[in-house]
Amino acid sequence: MATTRSRPRIADVAREAGVSKTAVSFAFNSPDRLSPETAERIRAVADSLGYQPHPVARMLAKKRTYTLGVLTPQDLAVVLENPFFSMFGAGAALAAGRASYSLQLISPIHGSLARAVARATIDGVVVLGLSAGHPEVEQIHQADLPMVLVDSSALPDHSSVTVDDEGGARAAARHLLELGHREFLIIAIEPPESSGPPDPDGVVGHRLRGYRSTLEAAGISLPDKAVIVAPATVDGGRAAVTRAWEDGLRPTAVLAMSDVMAIGALEAARDLQIDVPRMMSIVGFDDIEFSAYTSPPLTTVYQPVRRKGEVAVEMLVAEIEDEASDGPEHTCLEARLIPRASTGPAPRSTWR
Repeated sequence: MATTRSRPRIADVAREAGVSKTAVSFAFNSPDRLSPETAERIRAVADSLGYQPHPVARMLAKKRTYTLGVLTPQDLAVVLENPFFSMFGAGAALAAGRASYSLQLISPIHGSLARAVARATIDGVVVLGLSAGHPEVEQIHQADLPMVLVDSSALPDHSSVTVDDEGGARAAARHLLELGHREFLIIAIEPPESSGPPDPDGVVGHRLRGYRSTLEAAGISLPDKAVIVAPATVDGGRAAVTRAWEDGLRPTAVLAMSDVMAIGALEAARDLQIDVPRMMSIVGFDDIEFSAYTSPPLTTVYQPVRRKGEVAVEMLVAEIEDEASDGPEHTCLEARLIPRASTGPAPRSTWR
């Protein structure tokens, strides 16, 4: 009966090289603890025997998981339905793959982010959309786990990535003002329960300031009911426009804080038999790929979502690998208006 050759073990390499098993481990995991000649000789013997260190053993030796976490306050089902997260994740995965790390998505377990964070086995975490003062962010900080904040106010000890949300919002409002609009509805993103209180220096705060400051400079003061807070989903955008109509508002222009909400606003307009853009103009934010293919194609504010994920992971890996020699970085990426067919001149007659 034929016998199969057993896989070479660390003891085999140690015996052939005339060294201890600890020295073999050092040759692969901590070569600086051996002379260059000894480490090279041990690896040469290992190659001749066909020995490869077991990945789990190597992970334990280095005290690394080679896994990065992406922490979001939304439930997993919501995250996977939103094209924004797919684009962000694609950029994050690209950077992680280049650095030989994998990604783990961390979202609330039974509504608890704390439980999810406690169960994660990771070397560092990208925190997406949580305020710097959130309890889980503080928990990560106290644990001295490498962390990069995205779409949040910055912390001095951790790198962060944002986009020019306020500038992008100003460009969107200015575009509609230049088209002659005076009756506005703003659809603001409702923070998930697990994200804690709204962050004044986060996405919603910056975009709302951009919209309001531009409209106020044009002499337009919005009533409170013209700012509707809704989930960042298609259904949230649809419900916001429907609610505005039920409240007696008749806006000719809608500023939505995300493309998926703007797509919901387009659907609500169709339900209400409102012609877009002849009677109502709609602007989104993000420039997800689908926004160019809505009916009509959506005017939106572009932000480099993929690049944002990529930069965040690059920063995190640099911190883990102790390559961030200049300390934490705080990067703000561009945002710019992409005019399409969902916006047009204000109607000559108002709804009233």
